[in-house]
Amino acid sequence: MPYRKVTCRLYPNQDQAEKLGETLGLHCRLYNTALEERIRFYRETGKSLTYVAQAKVLTQWRKQVPALAKVNAQSEQVTLTRLDLAFKAFFRRVKSGETPGFPRFKSERRYPGWGYKTHGDGWKLHPLQGANPLQGTNPTEKAHGRIYLQHIGTIPMRGKARQPGVPVTCEILRKAGKWYASVTLEVETIQRERGTEMAAFDWGLTDFLTIATANGVETVSNPRHLRHQLAELKRLGQEVSRKIRYAQTSSGKKKGFNVSGNLRRAIQHLARLQAKVARQRKDFMHQTSAWLIKRFGALATEALAVKQMVKQGGVHKKGLNREIHAAAPATFLAMTRTKAEEAGSWYEEAPTRQIKPTQRCHGCWELPGKKKTLSDRIHQCDCGLCCGRDENAAKVLLRWLEASLAGREPSDVWSSGSLTALKHETNPIAA
Repeated sequence: MPYRKVTCRLYPNQDQAEKLGETLGLHCRLYNTALEERIRFYRETGKSLTYVAQAKVLTQWRKQVPALAKVNAQSEQVTLTRLDLAFKAFFRRVKSGETPGFPRFKSERRYPGWGYKTHGDGWKLHPLQGANPLQGTNPTEKAHGRIYLQHIGTIPMRGKARQPGVPVTCEILRKAGKWYASVTLEVETIQRERGTEMAAFDWGLTDFLTIATANGVETVSNPRHLRHQLAELKRLGQEVSRKIRYAQTSSGKKKGFNVSGNLRRAIQHLARLQAKVARQRKDFMHQTSAWLIKRFGALATEALAVKQMVKQGGVHKKGLNREIHAAAPATFLAMTRTKAEEAGSWYEEAPTRQIKPTQRCHGCWELPGKKKTLSDRIHQCDCGLCCGRDENAAKVLLRWLEASLAGREPSDVWSSGSLTALKHETNPIAA
């Protein structure tokens, strides 16, 4: 059965907020202690500690440390599992020749949260007035509920899943000074409306999407959420840097200086604005990808190598690279791909190096004698065709889609029968 995630905003009182902070600190210290133990064991024996070995040691730690004994045992095992996954990823990168990135010790301020394995063990959802906040899509039902956390209490929450399901696991997260519960749901079936039209789109920065259909070309404008907040982000960043330098000068320490309440508030203001931009971006991509699948039954685009797009250029491409990251093309394509699979629609990504949609002419299907640069925004071909560069690329992809679908069945596309990207998170509802 497929899984989905819903992120709900928590509203703890002062006592519950303090307990949440204390629990976060305990998990952070457990993570760092387990990491230190792995390093020490390897230096002494030349061997690596496994998760199973550390889980056995955790039982002894719980007997010796009363604070650990108060925390749910399964949630502490989840923390050890995260450390184990970090080491597995480290060894995988070493074997593949990538930059290894050894697991780091984490400060409490940068530690994201902790998790629970099983519903009913350390955490439990409670409906409000008989309405389950994670089941049922009737708009008249209440979307609010409460969540019980062991040794913390019952906390009001706000949020509703798009797809009804049974709660399985939970993660408690702290973002920009606010608390969230990210609940994983097990759903029976995923129902999504599917369109009937055929189209191909080209991703870009001037226009977020240029869509070619049988009836013509349409565009989806780029909202540029980051650019609209760039000046304020710069001001807040400079304010944080200035206050950090003042704290360093006053204490005479580059690290380990006291963080004043004024500095802490400035950091929270910056973090909240960054979180707002991220929420706006994610909401826009979810709505746009859902609109595409609802309207079109067959879609095509080109495969994008985002890492290569932002790899070169250095300071000369600083602004362009920032805009590419802000538009998050890889995330958008992953969302579109998953929604297409849920709806049973066609979705194809053309091999960019073979098709070369930004260079090839959609009329004569020939490549130009001289390669077009990024500054060339008009497509002019020797055959006499002249149009916008993005429009031409979208029409090339549409022509390629029509040829690639000839004689094929929908089952050939989604032959695996399983979803490729299962982690769709519902945006938390702001206060």
